[in-house]
Amino acid sequence: MDIWIDRSSNEHVLYLEIVAAGLGIGAVFGVFGAGGSAFATPVMALLGVSGTLAVASPLPAMIPASIVGVRRYLRSGKLDARVAKLTVVGGVPGTILGALASVAIGGSRLVVASGVLLLVVGVRVLLPDPVDGAGRRTVRRSRAGVVLAAAFGVGLLTGLLANGGGFLLVPVFILLLGLGAGEAAGTSMVAVGALTIPTLLTHWFLGHIDWPIAIAFAVGVLPGSLVGARFAQRLPAASARRAFGTLLVSFAVWFLLRRII
Repeated sequence: MDIWIDRSSNEHVLYLEIVAAGLGIGAVFGVFGAGGSAFATPVMALLGVSGTLAVASPLPAMIPASIVGVRRYLRSGKLDARVAKLTVVGGVPGTILGALASVAIGGSRLVVASGVLLLVVGVRVLLPDPVDGAGRRTVRRSRAGVVLAAAFGVGLLTGLLANGGGFLLVPVFILLLGLGAGEAAGTSMVAVGALTIPTLLTHWFLGHIDWPIAIAFAVGVLPGSLVGARFAQRLPAASARRAFGTLLVSFAVWFLLRRII
């Protein structure tokens, strides 16, 4: 198995770097309701954590981070409870199947796949929507089967790549179901907290969690997500969408070039 951690130089420095990375990633998660563990996997790989440990070890921090962020979105009313419930119902079975399938693919491929998926999602977020698409998105949101099917697909990728699924859910909520950026972020945080639990338990059972790394990451993520969620309330929806897409594309390109070069 390609699971190892390069701690030979200075283990304490590694943990401090992970805490700092968690702080920044937590802020991103708090602002956009997405990107927590998705950004964490490439960052962990760059810090020297390799294989499925880089993929799955950030997961434990996403549950308390989601709870911290959701409280602020609930107060502002930026949350679609019906969509959140359907997403959890459809997504949980997908996360378990995806997590089990990750064993066959291998950690190194999953790390690269995380970067590629970030790039694809970011490009789509930045592209303009069809002029006549608003009505169709409203109709799709009213159909439980559509929401459940989309959630199951996101769940599969969430379990496979061992992330909370927010960076996929937010674009799905905006582009497929027509939620505003703020509402999509709040709804995503609720779903991420729920979908992370079966994903985490399955990867933990498979031995993919390094708990010292997970704890160090959580130490940074929790205060970062709190600060980010507070800032998100002041960010206009259009600006939030552009910023989220730009961040996804920029980071993915940089990370993939680092992996190639």
